[in-house]
Amino acid sequence: MVPFFTISNQHHDAKAFSNQVIQRGATGDDVIELQARLQNIGFFNGKIDGVFGWGTYWALRNFQEKFGLPIDGLAGADTKAKLVAASNYNRDFVMGQIKKGNDFTYYGGVDINKQIKTNSSSTKSNSTKPNTANNTSNVTASNVPNGYSQNDIRLMSNAVYGESRGEPYEGQVAVAAVILNRVSSPSFPNTVSGVIFQPGAFTAVSDGQIWLTPNKTAEKAVMDAINGWDPTGNALYYFNPATATSKWIWGRPQIKQIGKHIFCK
Repeated sequence: MVPFFTISNQHHDAKAFSNQVIQRGATGDDVIELQARLQNIGFFNGKIDGVFGWGTYWALRNFQEKFGLPIDGLAGADTKAKLVAASNYNRDFVMGQIKKGNDFTYYGGVDINKQIKTNSSSTKSNSTKPNTANNTSNVTASNVPNGYSQNDIRLMSNAVYGESRGEPYEGQVAVAAVILNRVSSPSFPNTVSGVIFQPGAFTAVSDGQIWLTPNKTAEKAVMDAINGWDPTGNALYYFNPATATSKWIWGRPQIKQIGKHIFCK
């Protein structure tokens, strides 16, 4: 389908997105808005279900290419701002259809009332089992320790695996702890995604290893760090002395070495 940019009478919601970087594997309200906005201007043809899968990923990349943005399949601040400016989002309509279990689309230039296929069995089915679509928007609110979303935990697991797989378990917890210490520090972004995707901050982001599928050990290391284990002594930096080329990092006050990494203030 060729993307189109017709501005319709659909409501533009001024309150758009949270501040997280939205990535493949994410779920919840931000993904619902992302899918709806991409569909509104013709880039996304799939079901608006709040699950960031491959269809959403490629739709986002196509949008980025069309609008002259870096093509990385990540909905960061610049991509979200451009998408908000180019599209409309009627949150009440979209969330309402999901909660009702209706099949619907959200293409711009088409009367939204003509894009609904009512699920006549939804009322009956709701009395016997949970409505999966209705629960989608609440996914990020479940099993969230200390205010960290499931997307935060998933992204940290990716970073820990990409940065420190092969290190002793304590060293993997240490990498997760550094991320959390940066989130808490006024010298760094105050979100997990902001810290991890800060330019030049992590080798795994630069070389693409951030997108490797993390193992259970990395996930457990993240949870241990979130639950308070910081083997680094409040470090904000770490480096591998065998590979580090920056003179600046060698000048940071060193706290300790765990595995191959030296952790610094």
